[in-house]
Amino acid sequence: MVELPALLNRAQTHRKFPMAKQKGKKSTASGGAQIAVNRKARHEYAIEESIEAGLVLEGWEVKSLRAGKGQITESYVMLKNGEAWLFGSQISPLLSASTHVKPDPTRTRKLLLHSHELSRLIGAVERKGYALIALSLYWKHGRVKLEIGLGKGKKMHDKRATEKDRDWARQKERVMKTG
Repeated sequence: MVELPALLNRAQTHRKFPMAKQKGKKSTASGGAQIAVNRKARHEYAIEESIEAGLVLEGWEVKSLRAGKGQITESYVMLKNGEAWLFGSQISPLLSASTHVKPDPTRTRKLLLHSHELSRLIGAVERKGYALIALSLYWKHGRVKLEIGLGKGKKMHDKRATEKDRDWARQKERVMKTG
């Protein structure tokens, strides 16, 4: 006769169906699965701060993002009338979209931010000359979030210096491994 606690321990350690991981999606620092990343942004801009914002989306856009059809490579954030708007992002509609919905892949989307964050961003953009760039689009607790970078554009010599530092770090790493 097997005791009940022994059965429970055996059942917990030998699961028939282990939890399946999502394939092809990288997780972000905040724990969500990434939809799109703007890799060029960190090369073109010196990002000083990043802020998380929500997005106002339509139903077909959410379905397309679940299928991984979002793109933010050429997108940026504009501040108008005390609100933040995402321009230049593209969400391609699925082929099975509804017949009564006319999807616009490049429409302007409203960003959801707290009022104190908005006022701080408005001050930085208008007075200090910063730019707001979309860095990454990801899922967090079932909602789509956008990471916005507050930064200034890099000059050509800044880009070269960054590349030089990166190469030097790689060389140091190689020397440390072999030596």
